[in-house]
Amino acid sequence: MTMHDAAWAQHPLLASRRREFLDAPIHALTMAETLAVADEAMAAHRPLHHVVVNVAKLVNMRKNAELRDDVITADLINVDGKGVLWGARLCGVKLPERVTGVDVMINVLALCARKGYRPFLLGAEQHVLDAVESQLAIDHPSLVIAGKRNGYFKAEEEPEIVHAINASGADCLFVAMPTPRKERFLKRYRDDLKPSFVMGVGGSFDVYGGKVARAPRLVQALGMEWLFRVAQEPRRLWRRYYDTNTAYAWLLCREFWHRRIRGNATS
Repeated sequence: MTMHDAAWAQHPLLASRRREFLDAPIHALTMAETLAVADEAMAAHRPLHHVVVNVAKLVNMRKNAELRDDVITADLINVDGKGVLWGARLCGVKLPERVTGVDVMINVLALCARKGYRPFLLGAEQHVLDAVESQLAIDHPSLVIAGKRNGYFKAEEEPEIVHAINASGADCLFVAMPTPRKERFLKRYRDDLKPSFVMGVGGSFDVYGGKVARAPRLVQALGMEWLFRVAQEPRRLWRRYYDTNTAYAWLLCREFWHRRIRGNATS
């Protein structure tokens, strides 16, 4: 654990709400509490690395040591997926609510507009990035974007991009790249990046920019967003969700057995 990690690990709220599920640390925070910590980080210029975990990420962390290290060393870890929320509760891990990455991003951007913080947008295709900027101008006319850069760049360009992010004076950074690329980027440069609040947002730019439709609220509440996504891109996504959901079901059964059944038998 680095000094950077240790500072937030001792934060009263984060320390008291740290839980563990499927060998991964998570924080039992509400959306309001998450935003309060993000605001605190930007106001005090204290570097805070935020991530979210869903079913796919928890499954992939079991077989990808680098991804696991990238996630568990983050300062703040929210539960994104309904499947994780329900599974954790089933196993006796008390979590207040689901805190999705896209909603954290949208709410932090609104926070930036209210308090004068400046975000940097990194990732996605150029036309999607432009659509995000246009939508932000409509939703938050007072918001000043520190800078933006699409996600199509080579590894050797990364130091130059990090320099541009730092030179922009951004207070927060959103990285819209797929797993595990965004986690690798943020872990590799977390001690070099100057924005106080940094988070990977995956496909959230695609949603906010209108490229991909987000599931209706009822579908979200039922935990069926994955099926909504498969319906939009069946050829590309059906096998991925089948594999991760099947693996998660097995892991959850095993976790439930150890925590509830076996735990009660040995107590």
